[in-house]
Amino acid sequence: MLIQLAIRDIVLIDKLELHFHEGLSVLTGETGAGKSILLDAFALALGGRGDGSLVRHGESQGQVTAVFDCSLDHPARQIAADAEIDIDGDLILRRIQVADGRTRAFVNDQPVSVQVLRAIGSTLVEIHGQHDDRALVDPVTHRAILDAFGNLTGEVQAVSEAARRVRDARQALQEHRNRVEKARKEADFLRHAVEELTKLAPQAGEEETLAERRIVMMQSEKVATDLNEAFEAVAGSASPVPELSAAVRKLERRSAQAPSLVEPSVKALDAALVAIDEARAALEEAIRAAEFDPRELEQTEERLFALRAAARKYDVPADELAALKQRFVEDVAAIDAGEEKLAGLEAILKDADRTYVAAAKTLSAGRRKAAQALDAAVQAELPPLKLERARFITEIQTDEGSRDPNGFDRIEFWAQTNPGTKPGPLMKVASGGELSRFMLALKVVLADKGSAPTLVFDEIDTGVGGAVADAIGQRLARLANGVQVMAVTHAPQVAARAGSHFLIAKEGVRGSDRVATRVVPLDDGPRREEIARMLAGATITEEARAAAARLLEAAIG
Repeated sequence: MLIQLAIRDIVLIDKLELHFHEGLSVLTGETGAGKSILLDAFALALGGRGDGSLVRHGESQGQVTAVFDCSLDHPARQIAADAEIDIDGDLILRRIQVADGRTRAFVNDQPVSVQVLRAIGSTLVEIHGQHDDRALVDPVTHRAILDAFGNLTGEVQAVSEAARRVRDARQALQEHRNRVEKARKEADFLRHAVEELTKLAPQAGEEETLAERRIVMMQSEKVATDLNEAFEAVAGSASPVPELSAAVRKLERRSAQAPSLVEPSVKALDAALVAIDEARAALEEAIRAAEFDPRELEQTEERLFALRAAARKYDVPADELAALKQRFVEDVAAIDAGEEKLAGLEAILKDADRTYVAAAKTLSAGRRKAAQALDAAVQAELPPLKLERARFITEIQTDEGSRDPNGFDRIEFWAQTNPGTKPGPLMKVASGGELSRFMLALKVVLADKGSAPTLVFDEIDTGVGGAVADAIGQRLARLANGVQVMAVTHAPQVAARAGSHFLIAKEGVRGSDRVATRVVPLDDGPRREEIARMLAGATITEEARAAAARLLEAAIG
Protein backbone atom coordinates (compact mmCIF):
# COMPACT_ATOMS: atom_id res chain seq x y z
CA MET A 1 0.00 0.00 0.00
CA LEU A 2 0.96 3.67 -0.36
CA ILE A 3 2.51 4.93 2.87
CA GLN A 4 3.96 8.27 1.79
CA LEU A 5 3.55 10.77 -1.04
CA ALA A 6 5.96 13.70 -1.34
CA ILE A 7 5.51 16.43 -3.96
CA ARG A 8 7.78 19.38 -4.66
CA ASP A 9 7.28 22.20 -7.17
CA ILE A 10 4.39 20.71 -9.14
CA VAL A 11 1.89 23.33 -10.42
CA LEU A 12 0.54 25.02 -7.25
CA ILE A 13 2.27 22.65 -4.84
CA ASP A 14 5.60 23.95 -3.59
CA LYS A 15 6.27 21.34 -0.93
CA LEU A 16 3.95 18.64 0.34
CA GLU A 17 4.40 15.41 2.27
CA LEU A 18 1.47 13.12 3.08
CA HIS A 19 1.35 9.90 5.07
CA PHE A 20 -1.33 7.30 4.41
CA HIS A 21 -2.67 4.29 6.27
CA GLU A 22 -4.75 1.20 5.57
CA GLY A 23 -8.45 1.44 4.90
CA LEU A 24 -10.37 4.29 3.29
CA SER A 25 -8.84 7.75 2.98
CA VAL A 26 -10.77 10.64 1.48
CA LEU A 27 -9.57 13.93 0.04
CA THR A 28 -12.03 16.79 0.03
CA GLY A 29 -11.97 20.49 -0.74
CA GLU A 30 -13.64 23.16 -2.75
CA THR A 31 -13.61 23.03 -6.52
CA GLY A 32 -10.28 24.34 -7.85
CA ALA A 33 -8.43 23.69 -4.61
CA GLY A 34 -5.97 21.36 -6.31
CA LYS A 35 -7.37 17.83 -6.03
CA SER A 36 -6.68 17.09 -9.69
CA ILE A 37 -3.15 18.46 -9.30
CA LEU A 38 -2.55 16.00 -6.49
CA LEU A 39 -3.75 13.07 -8.61
CA ASP A 40 -1.76 14.23 -11.65
CA ALA A 41 1.36 14.34 -9.50
CA PHE A 42 0.63 10.88 -8.11
CA ALA A 43 0.09 9.52 -11.63
CA LEU A 44 3.43 11.03 -12.66
CA ALA A 45 5.21 9.04 -9.95
CA LEU A 46 3.50 5.88 -11.24
CA GLY A 47 4.88 6.33 -14.74
CA GLY A 48 2.17 8.57 -16.20
CA ARG A 49 2.80 10.93 -19.05
CA GLY A 50 5.09 13.82 -18.20
CA ASP A 51 4.54 17.44 -19.18
CA GLY A 52 6.76 20.43 -18.63
CA SER A 53 3.71 22.50 -17.70
CA LEU A 54 3.45 20.50 -14.46
CA VAL A 55 6.55 22.25 -13.11
CA ARG A 56 5.69 25.16 -10.79
CA HIS A 57 6.16 28.55 -12.42
CA GLY A 58 9.67 29.89 -11.91
CA GLU A 59 11.22 26.50 -11.08
CA SER A 60 13.46 24.41 -13.32
CA GLN A 61 12.05 21.07 -12.25
CA GLY A 62 9.50 19.37 -10.02
CA GLN A 63 9.63 16.03 -8.23
CA VAL A 64 7.17 13.44 -6.95
CA THR A 65 8.06 10.50 -4.67
CA ALA A 66 5.70 7.67 -3.72
CA VAL A 67 6.70 5.12 -1.06
CA PHE A 68 5.00 1.72 -0.98
CA ASP A 69 4.99 -1.07 1.56
CA CYS A 70 4.19 -4.30 -0.27
CA SER A 71 4.62 -8.00 0.39
CA LEU A 72 7.82 -9.78 -0.55
CA ASP A 73 6.03 -11.80 -3.21
CA HIS A 74 4.24 -8.84 -4.80
CA PRO A 75 4.65 -8.68 -8.62
CA ALA A 76 6.12 -5.18 -8.35
CA ARG A 77 9.15 -6.58 -6.57
CA GLN A 78 9.68 -9.17 -9.29
CA ILE A 79 9.52 -6.52 -12.01
CA ALA A 80 12.05 -4.45 -10.06
CA ALA A 81 14.30 -7.45 -9.50
CA ASP A 82 14.20 -8.28 -13.23
CA ALA A 83 15.39 -4.71 -13.85
CA GLU A 84 18.29 -5.35 -11.44
CA ILE A 85 16.92 -3.00 -8.80
CA ASP A 86 17.65 -3.51 -5.10
CA ILE A 87 14.28 -4.53 -3.61
CA ASP A 88 15.11 -4.64 0.09
CA GLY A 89 12.67 -2.64 2.22
CA ASP A 90 10.00 -0.35 0.82
CA LEU A 91 9.60 0.38 -2.89
CA ILE A 92 10.28 4.06 -3.57
CA LEU A 93 9.10 5.41 -6.92
CA ARG A 94 10.45 8.83 -7.85
CA ARG A 95 9.90 10.97 -10.93
CA ILE A 96 11.62 14.22 -11.79
CA GLN A 97 9.81 16.47 -14.25
CA VAL A 98 12.00 19.07 -15.96
CA ALA A 99 10.45 22.29 -17.24
CA ASP A 100 11.62 21.58 -20.79
CA GLY A 101 9.49 18.42 -20.86
CA ARG A 102 12.15 15.82 -20.07
CA THR A 103 11.64 13.42 -17.17
CA ARG A 104 13.82 11.07 -15.17
CA ALA A 105 12.58 8.02 -13.31
CA PHE A 106 14.01 6.19 -10.30
CA VAL A 107 13.07 3.13 -8.25
CA ASN A 108 14.84 2.80 -4.92
CA ASP A 109 17.17 5.56 -6.13
CA GLN A 110 18.27 3.54 -9.16
CA PRO A 111 17.62 5.13 -12.59
CA VAL A 112 15.04 3.23 -14.64
CA SER A 113 13.12 3.73 -17.87
CA VAL A 114 9.62 5.17 -17.72
CA GLN A 115 8.39 1.82 -19.04
CA VAL A 116 9.79 0.00 -16.01
CA LEU A 117 8.37 2.65 -13.67
CA ARG A 118 4.96 2.33 -15.32
CA ALA A 119 5.05 -1.48 -15.14
CA ILE A 120 5.79 -1.36 -11.42
CA GLY A 121 3.28 1.40 -10.76
CA SER A 122 0.46 -0.44 -12.55
CA THR A 123 0.79 -3.38 -10.15
CA LEU A 124 0.69 -1.12 -7.10
CA VAL A 125 -2.07 1.37 -7.89
CA GLU A 126 -5.25 1.54 -9.95
CA ILE A 127 -6.73 4.99 -10.55
CA HIS A 128 -10.41 5.13 -11.48
CA GLY A 129 -12.13 8.30 -12.53
CA GLN A 130 -15.12 9.44 -14.53
CA HIS A 131 -13.09 9.59 -17.73
CA ASP A 132 -10.69 6.78 -16.97
CA ASP A 133 -9.82 4.87 -20.14
CA ARG A 134 -7.58 2.27 -18.55
CA ALA A 135 -8.22 -0.18 -15.69
CA LEU A 136 -11.55 -1.98 -15.90
CA VAL A 137 -12.77 -0.20 -19.01
CA ASP A 138 -9.91 -1.60 -21.08
CA PRO A 139 -11.23 -4.74 -22.84
CA VAL A 140 -7.73 -6.21 -22.79
CA THR A 141 -8.06 -6.67 -19.03
CA HIS A 142 -11.57 -8.12 -18.99
CA ARG A 143 -10.56 -11.70 -19.75
CA ALA A 144 -7.99 -11.71 -16.94
CA ILE A 145 -10.57 -10.21 -14.53
CA LEU A 146 -13.12 -12.91 -15.36
CA ASP A 147 -10.49 -15.65 -15.03
CA ALA A 148 -9.46 -14.32 -11.62
CA PHE A 149 -13.08 -14.10 -10.48
CA GLY A 150 -13.74 -17.69 -11.60
CA ASN A 151 -10.52 -19.06 -10.04
CA LEU A 152 -9.55 -20.35 -13.47
CA THR A 153 -5.78 -19.94 -13.12
CA GLY A 154 -5.12 -23.67 -13.58
CA GLU A 155 -7.29 -23.87 -16.67
CA VAL A 156 -5.65 -20.75 -18.14
CA GLN A 157 -2.20 -22.22 -17.60
CA ALA A 158 -3.28 -25.51 -19.19
CA VAL A 159 -4.50 -23.67 -22.30
CA SER A 160 -1.37 -21.53 -22.46
CA GLU A 161 0.86 -24.60 -22.25
CA ALA A 162 -1.24 -26.44 -24.84
CA ALA A 163 -1.03 -23.41 -27.15
CA ARG A 164 2.74 -23.38 -26.73
CA ARG A 165 2.91 -27.06 -27.71
CA VAL A 166 0.72 -26.40 -30.76
CA ARG A 167 2.93 -23.49 -31.76
CA ASP A 168 6.13 -25.51 -31.32
CA ALA A 169 4.69 -28.52 -33.17
CA ARG A 170 3.47 -26.32 -36.03
CA GLN A 171 6.84 -24.61 -36.27
CA ALA A 172 8.72 -27.92 -36.26
CA LEU A 173 6.39 -29.30 -38.94
CA GLN A 174 6.73 -26.21 -41.12
CA GLU A 175 10.51 -26.15 -40.82
CA HIS A 176 10.69 -29.84 -41.75
CA ARG A 177 8.28 -29.31 -44.64
CA ASN A 178 10.52 -26.56 -45.95
CA ARG A 179 13.54 -28.84 -45.70
CA VAL A 180 11.75 -31.71 -47.42
CA GLU A 181 10.42 -29.42 -50.15
CA LYS A 182 13.88 -28.04 -50.77
CA ALA A 183 15.30 -31.56 -50.77
CA ARG A 184 12.61 -32.70 -53.21
CA LYS A 185 13.60 -29.96 -55.63
CA GLU A 186 17.22 -31.11 -55.37
CA ALA A 187 16.43 -34.84 -55.32
CA ASP A 188 17.06 -35.50 -59.03
CA PHE A 189 20.35 -33.66 -58.90
CA LEU A 190 21.39 -35.49 -55.72
CA ARG A 191 20.54 -38.92 -57.06
CA HIS A 192 22.39 -38.23 -60.33
CA ALA A 193 25.39 -36.90 -58.38
CA VAL A 194 25.47 -39.97 -56.13
CA GLU A 195 25.32 -42.27 -59.16
CA GLU A 196 28.07 -40.34 -60.96
CA LEU A 197 30.39 -40.12 -57.98
CA THR A 198 29.79 -43.74 -57.00
CA LYS A 199 30.84 -44.77 -60.52
CA LEU A 200 33.87 -42.48 -60.36
CA ALA A 201 34.78 -43.78 -56.85
CA PRO A 202 37.22 -40.98 -55.98
CA GLN A 203 39.80 -41.57 -53.25
CA ALA A 204 41.42 -39.04 -50.97
CA GLY A 205 44.93 -38.15 -52.21
CA GLU A 206 44.36 -39.87 -55.55
CA GLU A 207 44.83 -36.77 -57.68
CA GLU A 208 48.29 -36.04 -56.30
CA THR A 209 49.41 -39.63 -56.77
CA LEU A 210 48.17 -39.75 -60.37
CA ALA A 211 49.73 -36.39 -61.19
CA GLU A 212 53.12 -37.50 -59.91
CA ARG A 213 52.88 -40.82 -61.78
CA ARG A 214 51.96 -39.01 -65.00
CA ILE A 215 54.97 -36.70 -64.69
CA VAL A 216 57.25 -39.69 -64.08
CA MET A 217 55.94 -41.54 -67.14
CA MET A 218 56.20 -38.46 -69.35
CA GLN A 219 59.87 -37.97 -68.35
CA SER A 220 60.74 -41.65 -68.19
CA GLU A 221 62.32 -41.95 -71.72
CA LYS A 222 65.02 -39.36 -71.09
CA VAL A 223 65.63 -40.66 -67.60
CA ALA A 224 65.90 -44.26 -68.86
CA THR A 225 68.70 -43.32 -71.30
CA ASP A 226 70.78 -41.77 -68.55
CA LEU A 227 70.12 -44.68 -66.24
CA ASN A 228 71.25 -47.18 -68.87
CA GLU A 229 74.46 -45.24 -69.49
CA ALA A 230 75.17 -45.20 -65.78
CA PHE A 231 74.41 -48.91 -65.55
CA GLU A 232 76.80 -49.63 -68.44
CA ALA A 233 79.56 -47.73 -66.66
CA VAL A 234 79.00 -49.69 -63.47
CA ALA A 235 78.11 -53.17 -64.75
CA GLY A 236 78.79 -53.22 -68.49
CA SER A 237 81.90 -53.97 -70.56
CA ALA A 238 83.58 -50.89 -69.14
CA SER A 239 82.88 -51.93 -65.58
CA PRO A 240 85.95 -51.71 -63.27
CA VAL A 241 84.68 -54.66 -61.23
CA PRO A 242 86.77 -57.43 -62.98
CA GLU A 243 89.99 -55.47 -62.67
CA LEU A 244 89.31 -54.50 -59.07
CA SER A 245 88.46 -58.12 -58.21
CA ALA A 246 91.71 -59.36 -59.82
CA ALA A 247 93.69 -56.74 -57.93
CA VAL A 248 92.11 -57.81 -54.63
CA ARG A 249 93.03 -61.51 -55.27
CA LYS A 250 96.58 -60.60 -56.12
CA LEU A 251 97.00 -58.53 -52.99
CA GLU A 252 95.43 -61.23 -50.83
CA ARG A 253 98.21 -63.64 -52.00
CA ARG A 254 100.76 -61.14 -50.69
CA SER A 255 98.98 -60.58 -47.43
CA ALA A 256 101.08 -63.07 -45.44
CA GLN A 257 104.32 -61.36 -46.49
CA ALA A 258 103.34 -57.84 -45.44
CA PRO A 259 99.97 -57.85 -43.69
CA SER A 260 100.23 -54.30 -42.38
CA LEU A 261 100.67 -52.97 -45.88
CA VAL A 262 98.24 -55.21 -47.76
CA GLU A 263 95.21 -55.60 -45.48
CA PRO A 264 94.12 -51.89 -45.41
CA SER A 265 94.28 -51.75 -49.20
CA VAL A 266 92.29 -54.99 -49.58
CA LYS A 267 89.69 -53.70 -47.15
CA ALA A 268 89.29 -50.44 -49.09
CA LEU A 269 89.01 -52.26 -52.42
CA ASP A 270 86.35 -54.63 -50.94
CA ALA A 271 84.37 -51.59 -49.85
CA ALA A 272 84.61 -50.11 -53.33
CA LEU A 273 83.35 -53.34 -54.87
CA VAL A 274 80.38 -53.45 -52.42
CA ALA A 275 79.50 -49.80 -53.24
CA ILE A 276 79.68 -50.51 -56.96
CA ASP A 277 77.39 -53.52 -56.51
CA GLU A 278 74.86 -51.41 -54.54
CA ALA A 279 74.95 -48.77 -57.28
CA ARG A 280 74.29 -51.48 -59.87
CA ALA A 281 71.31 -52.79 -57.92
CA ALA A 282 69.88 -49.29 -57.54
CA LEU A 283 70.31 -48.59 -61.23
CA GLU A 284 68.62 -51.87 -62.14
CA GLU A 285 65.65 -50.97 -59.93
CA ALA A 286 65.44 -47.48 -61.42
CA ILE A 287 65.57 -48.87 -64.96
CA ARG A 288 62.77 -51.31 -64.18
CA ALA A 289 60.71 -48.46 -62.65
CA ALA A 290 61.30 -46.30 -65.69
CA GLU A 291 59.82 -48.95 -67.93
CA PHE A 292 56.05 -48.26 -68.61
CA ASP A 293 53.28 -49.27 -70.94
CA PRO A 294 52.10 -46.29 -73.04
CA ARG A 295 48.58 -47.47 -72.35
CA GLU A 296 49.20 -46.87 -68.63
CA LEU A 297 50.03 -43.22 -69.33
CA GLU A 298 46.81 -42.90 -71.32
CA GLN A 299 44.75 -44.48 -68.53
CA THR A 300 46.39 -42.34 -65.85
CA GLU A 301 45.67 -39.18 -67.80
CA GLU A 302 42.04 -40.21 -68.39
CA ARG A 303 41.54 -40.88 -64.68
CA LEU A 304 43.24 -37.65 -63.65
CA PHE A 305 41.20 -35.60 -66.10
CA ALA A 306 37.95 -37.30 -64.95
CA LEU A 307 38.68 -36.42 -61.32
CA ARG A 308 39.49 -32.83 -62.17
CA ALA A 309 36.37 -32.48 -64.34
CA ALA A 310 34.20 -33.73 -61.46
CA ALA A 311 35.94 -31.33 -59.08
CA ARG A 312 35.10 -28.40 -61.39
CA LYS A 313 31.52 -29.58 -61.84
CA TYR A 314 30.83 -29.82 -58.11
CA ASP A 315 33.05 -26.84 -57.24
CA VAL A 316 35.23 -28.68 -54.70
CA PRO A 317 38.88 -29.73 -54.65
CA ALA A 318 39.38 -33.21 -56.14
CA ASP A 319 40.50 -34.51 -52.75
CA GLU A 320 37.06 -33.61 -51.32
CA LEU A 321 35.05 -35.53 -53.93
CA ALA A 322 34.88 -38.63 -51.75
CA ALA A 323 33.52 -36.65 -48.79
CA LEU A 324 31.07 -34.85 -51.09
CA LYS A 325 29.79 -38.17 -52.37
CA GLN A 326 29.14 -39.30 -48.79
CA ARG A 327 27.25 -36.08 -48.04
CA PHE A 328 25.07 -36.55 -51.10
CA VAL A 329 24.36 -40.13 -50.07
CA GLU A 330 23.24 -38.89 -46.63
CA ASP A 331 21.07 -36.16 -48.21
CA VAL A 332 19.30 -38.71 -50.38
CA ALA A 333 18.73 -40.88 -47.31
CA ALA A 334 17.38 -37.83 -45.46
CA ILE A 335 14.88 -37.19 -48.25
CA ASP A 336 13.58 -40.71 -47.96
CA ALA A 337 13.52 -40.55 -44.16
CA GLY A 338 12.06 -37.04 -44.26
CA GLU A 339 8.81 -38.26 -45.77
CA GLU A 340 8.38 -40.65 -42.84
CA LYS A 341 9.35 -37.96 -40.29
CA LEU A 342 6.88 -35.56 -41.90
CA ALA A 343 4.03 -37.92 -41.14
CA GLY A 344 5.24 -38.24 -37.54
CA LEU A 345 5.37 -34.45 -37.06
CA GLU A 346 1.88 -34.10 -38.53
CA ALA A 347 0.64 -36.63 -35.99
CA ILE A 348 2.33 -34.70 -33.15
CA LEU A 349 0.64 -31.48 -34.30
CA LYS A 350 -2.77 -33.15 -34.47
CA ASP A 351 -2.31 -34.55 -30.97
CA ALA A 352 -1.21 -31.15 -29.61
CA ASP A 353 -4.18 -29.51 -31.31
CA ARG A 354 -6.62 -32.02 -29.80
CA THR A 355 -5.15 -31.32 -26.37
CA TYR A 356 -5.48 -27.57 -26.92
CA VAL A 357 -9.09 -27.83 -28.08
CA ALA A 358 -10.02 -29.92 -25.05
CA ALA A 359 -8.30 -27.51 -22.64
CA ALA A 360 -9.77 -24.44 -24.36
CA LYS A 361 -13.28 -25.89 -24.27
CA THR A 362 -12.90 -26.62 -20.56
CA LEU A 363 -11.69 -23.06 -19.97
CA SER A 364 -14.48 -21.61 -22.10
CA ALA A 365 -17.11 -23.53 -20.14
CA GLY A 366 -15.55 -22.30 -16.88
CA ARG A 367 -15.62 -18.74 -18.16
CA ARG A 368 -19.30 -18.92 -19.09
CA LYS A 369 -20.14 -20.24 -15.65
CA ALA A 370 -17.99 -17.56 -14.01
CA ALA A 371 -19.57 -14.89 -16.23
CA GLN A 372 -23.04 -15.79 -14.95
CA ALA A 373 -21.84 -15.54 -11.36
CA LEU A 374 -20.00 -12.25 -12.02
CA ASP A 375 -23.00 -10.71 -13.75
CA ALA A 376 -25.25 -11.67 -10.85
CA ALA A 377 -22.80 -10.36 -8.24
CA VAL A 378 -22.32 -7.02 -10.00
CA GLN A 379 -26.05 -6.75 -10.68
CA ALA A 380 -26.75 -7.05 -6.96
CA GLU A 381 -24.53 -4.02 -6.33
CA LEU A 382 -26.20 -1.75 -8.90
CA PRO A 383 -29.62 -0.80 -7.38
CA PRO A 384 -28.18 1.03 -4.36
CA LEU A 385 -25.90 2.92 -6.78
CA LYS A 386 -28.94 4.29 -8.63
CA LEU A 387 -28.36 1.86 -11.48
CA GLU A 388 -31.37 -0.29 -10.69
CA ARG A 389 -32.59 -0.15 -14.30
CA ALA A 390 -29.17 -1.01 -15.71
CA ARG A 391 -27.76 -4.42 -16.55
CA PHE A 392 -24.14 -5.59 -16.40
CA ILE A 393 -23.29 -8.17 -19.06
CA THR A 394 -20.12 -10.18 -19.59
CA GLU A 395 -20.09 -10.58 -23.36
CA ILE A 396 -18.22 -13.69 -24.53
CA GLN A 397 -17.48 -14.27 -28.21
CA THR A 398 -15.97 -17.67 -28.98
CA ASP A 399 -13.86 -18.50 -32.02
CA GLU A 400 -12.95 -22.18 -31.98
CA GLY A 401 -10.69 -21.67 -34.97
CA SER A 402 -8.35 -19.61 -32.80
CA ARG A 403 -5.32 -21.10 -31.13
CA ASP A 404 -4.66 -18.14 -28.88
CA PRO A 405 -2.67 -18.84 -25.67
CA ASN A 406 -5.64 -17.35 -23.78
CA GLY A 407 -8.20 -19.65 -25.34
CA PHE A 408 -11.10 -19.33 -27.77
CA ASP A 409 -12.83 -16.45 -26.05
CA ARG A 410 -12.90 -12.71 -26.55
CA ILE A 411 -14.36 -11.18 -23.41
CA GLU A 412 -15.68 -7.67 -22.91
CA PHE A 413 -17.78 -6.07 -20.20
CA TRP A 414 -20.99 -4.64 -21.61
CA ALA A 415 -23.83 -2.65 -20.10
CA GLN A 416 -27.45 -1.84 -20.80
CA THR A 417 -28.15 1.42 -19.01
CA ASN A 418 -31.93 1.43 -19.51
CA PRO A 419 -34.55 -1.16 -20.50
CA GLY A 420 -35.19 -1.13 -24.23
CA THR A 421 -31.80 0.33 -25.11
CA LYS A 422 -29.24 -1.68 -26.96
CA PRO A 423 -26.47 -3.22 -24.82
CA GLY A 424 -22.94 -2.31 -25.77
CA PRO A 425 -19.36 -2.04 -24.50
CA LEU A 426 -19.20 -0.48 -21.06
CA MET A 427 -16.96 2.37 -22.17
CA LYS A 428 -19.28 3.36 -25.02
CA VAL A 429 -22.76 3.17 -23.51
CA ALA A 430 -22.18 4.34 -19.93
CA SER A 431 -21.90 8.02 -19.02
CA GLY A 432 -19.02 9.23 -16.89
CA GLY A 433 -20.92 8.90 -13.61
CA GLU A 434 -22.46 5.56 -14.60
CA LEU A 435 -19.06 4.24 -15.65
CA SER A 436 -17.53 5.14 -12.29
CA ARG A 437 -20.34 3.39 -10.42
CA PHE A 438 -20.11 0.31 -12.62
CA MET A 439 -16.39 0.22 -11.85
CA LEU A 440 -17.05 0.56 -8.15
CA ALA A 441 -19.53 -2.32 -8.24
CA LEU A 442 -17.01 -4.43 -10.12
CA LYS A 443 -14.23 -3.56 -7.71
CA VAL A 444 -16.38 -4.47 -4.70
CA VAL A 445 -17.15 -7.85 -6.26
CA LEU A 446 -13.51 -8.39 -7.25
CA ALA A 447 -11.96 -7.08 -4.03
CA ASP A 448 -10.30 -10.39 -3.15
CA LYS A 449 -9.40 -11.32 -6.73
CA GLY A 450 -5.95 -9.89 -7.26
CA SER A 451 -6.67 -6.19 -7.19
CA ALA A 452 -3.83 -3.73 -6.90
CA PRO A 453 -3.11 -3.00 -3.21
CA THR A 454 -4.07 0.67 -3.62
CA LEU A 455 -7.20 1.89 -5.41
CA VAL A 456 -7.86 5.55 -6.14
CA PHE A 457 -11.36 6.77 -7.04
CA ASP A 458 -11.60 10.29 -8.43
CA GLU A 459 -14.99 11.92 -7.86
CA ILE A 460 -17.02 8.82 -8.70
CA ASP A 461 -19.90 10.33 -6.69
CA THR A 462 -20.28 13.31 -9.00
CA GLY A 463 -23.92 14.03 -9.79
CA VAL A 464 -25.39 11.83 -7.06
CA GLY A 465 -26.37 12.50 -3.50
CA GLY A 466 -28.37 11.20 -0.60
CA ALA A 467 -28.90 7.44 -0.57
CA VAL A 468 -26.76 6.84 -3.67
CA ALA A 469 -23.80 8.72 -2.23
CA ASP A 470 -24.25 6.77 1.00
CA ALA A 471 -24.30 3.52 -0.98
CA ILE A 472 -21.06 4.54 -2.69
CA GLY A 473 -19.52 5.32 0.68
CA GLN A 474 -20.62 1.95 2.08
CA ARG A 475 -19.06 0.12 -0.85
CA LEU A 476 -15.82 2.08 -0.69
CA ALA A 477 -15.60 1.29 3.02
CA ARG A 478 -16.32 -2.39 2.36
CA LEU A 479 -13.70 -2.43 -0.39
CA ALA A 480 -11.22 -0.82 2.03
CA ASN A 481 -11.46 -3.87 4.29
CA GLY A 482 -9.31 -5.73 1.77
CA VAL A 483 -7.26 -3.06 0.00
CA GLN A 484 -6.17 0.51 0.58
CA VAL A 485 -8.73 2.90 -0.93
CA MET A 486 -8.28 6.61 -1.60
CA ALA A 487 -11.21 8.68 -2.82
CA VAL A 488 -11.47 12.26 -4.00
CA THR A 489 -15.05 13.14 -3.16
CA HIS A 490 -17.62 15.92 -2.90
CA ALA A 491 -20.11 13.69 -1.07
CA PRO A 492 -20.30 14.09 2.72
CA GLN A 493 -21.80 10.60 2.97
CA VAL A 494 -18.61 9.18 1.43
CA ALA A 495 -16.29 11.39 3.50
CA ALA A 496 -18.00 10.33 6.73
CA ARG A 497 -17.06 6.69 6.20
CA ALA A 498 -13.31 7.31 5.83
CA GLY A 499 -10.68 6.26 8.31
CA SER A 500 -8.46 9.18 7.23
CA HIS A 501 -9.61 12.55 5.96
CA PHE A 502 -7.43 15.09 4.12
CA LEU A 503 -8.53 18.62 3.32
CA ILE A 504 -7.17 20.17 0.14
CA ALA A 505 -7.17 23.97 -0.03
CA LYS A 506 -5.44 26.90 -1.71
CA GLU A 507 -3.72 29.46 0.49
CA GLY A 508 -1.84 32.65 -0.18
CA VAL A 509 1.91 32.40 0.30
CA ARG A 510 3.16 34.87 2.91
CA GLY A 511 5.22 37.65 1.39
CA SER A 512 4.09 36.79 -2.14
CA ASP A 513 1.14 37.36 -4.42
CA ARG A 514 0.95 33.71 -5.44
CA VAL A 515 -1.14 30.89 -3.99
CA ALA A 516 -0.18 27.31 -3.12
CA THR A 517 -2.11 24.09 -2.60
CA ARG A 518 -2.00 22.71 0.93
CA VAL A 519 -3.22 19.34 2.20
CA VAL A 520 -4.09 19.01 5.89
CA PRO A 521 -5.03 15.78 7.71
CA LEU A 522 -8.17 16.40 9.76
CA ASP A 523 -8.92 15.07 13.23
CA ASP A 524 -12.39 14.80 14.70
CA GLY A 525 -13.32 18.49 15.18
CA PRO A 526 -12.06 19.93 11.89
CA ARG A 527 -13.31 16.87 10.09
CA ARG A 528 -16.87 17.41 11.35
CA GLU A 529 -16.60 21.05 10.26
CA GLU A 530 -15.45 20.04 6.75
CA ILE A 531 -18.31 17.56 6.36
CA ALA A 532 -20.70 20.29 7.54
CA ARG A 533 -19.26 22.58 4.83
CA MET A 534 -19.82 19.84 2.26
CA LEU A 535 -23.45 19.63 3.43
CA ALA A 536 -24.21 23.33 3.74
CA GLY A 537 -21.96 25.09 1.27
CA ALA A 538 -20.35 28.46 1.93
CA THR A 539 -22.31 29.20 5.15
CA ILE A 540 -22.02 26.46 7.73
CA THR A 541 -25.08 26.26 9.97
CA GLU A 542 -25.62 24.49 13.26
CA GLU A 543 -28.03 22.22 11.47
CA ALA A 544 -25.24 21.27 9.07
CA ARG A 545 -22.89 20.57 11.96
CA ALA A 546 -25.51 18.39 13.61
CA ALA A 547 -26.11 16.54 10.35
CA ALA A 548 -22.34 16.04 9.95
CA ALA A 549 -22.17 14.59 13.45
CA ARG A 550 -25.00 12.20 12.66
CA LEU A 551 -23.25 11.06 9.48
CA LEU A 552 -20.05 10.36 11.39
CA GLU A 553 -21.92 8.48 14.12
CA ALA A 554 -23.82 6.44 11.56
CA ALA A 555 -20.59 5.55 9.78
CA ILE A 556 -19.03 4.35 13.02
CA GLY A 557 -22.15 2.41 13.94
